[in-house]
Amino acid sequence: MVPVKVLLIPNYARKDAVAGARSLAEWLDGQGVEVQWAHDKKKYPDKVVDTTGVGLAVSFGGDGTLLRAAKIVGYSEIPLVGISYGHLGFLTCAGPDDVIETVSDALGHRMHASRRATLDITVDFKAPDGTIFSKRRFALNDLSLTHGVRGDMIVFDVAVSGHHVDTLRGDGFVVATATGSTGYALAAGGPIVTPEFKGMVCVPVAPHTILARAFLTSSTDVVELKINPERDPERLFFADGQPIVAEGARPVRATVRRGPGDLILLDRSSESFYQSVSRVFYGRDKD
Repeated sequence: MVPVKVLLIPNYARKDAVAGARSLAEWLDGQGVEVQWAHDKKKYPDKVVDTTGVGLAVSFGGDGTLLRAAKIVGYSEIPLVGISYGHLGFLTCAGPDDVIETVSDALGHRMHASRRATLDITVDFKAPDGTIFSKRRFALNDLSLTHGVRGDMIVFDVAVSGHHVDTLRGDGFVVATATGSTGYALAAGGPIVTPEFKGMVCVPVAPHTILARAFLTSSTDVVELKINPERDPERLFFADGQPIVAEGARPVRATVRRGPGDLILLDRSSESFYQSVSRVFYGRDKD
């Protein structure tokens, strides 16, 4: 057994997920492996998880819990394995009955490691006094622009690597990784993209035109979304479904590029990406 620290990240809203994490913690303790627990985000929303010395992260829940785990490990490239206790489980690789075997394989380097491109997001805000400041966020799936609490159309400009692409009117826009192509981007009409693709998937949401289409970028491109200041600026940017906000200020621009580090997602299944797509989205068993 490799002597590394294992970080456990359960969905605290699910008793079975917490129980599964506790059972694994007991087994790891018996193997002489140090265990660290991520805190309950709802109870301690501002607390930061220290990943110093962590060699493996394990999430217990659905894809939403795995996204939280991905945010915790960030660009560190700490290997992550997901145990499914949720509904979709497209990113997770094992069920509750296989927890110990899966983690044992992960610690023994007997699992396939998939490198997933991430996003490095910067959102610029304008304060009431005109000052511009920025917030930076990590994302595994996507950056999305929505109309927030209002129901009217958004008007915004899309640029790629300094080149203006279009001025769009619609419900929003999604900039996704290949991993995120099966999330919000898919629901907005974007393509499903293999995880080996390292560029970005750009998808307009309900555009008020027949000309706007999804497009792909290279891994070195930078996508910029700039909100039209002539329209009401009460809009919202989200990173993996979590709002990027600043009290008293309004967002004016988001800049998205490939993250400086990949997410290392572990998988012990022989199921291919396309078999997973068929199983999850078409309800078909793998051949």
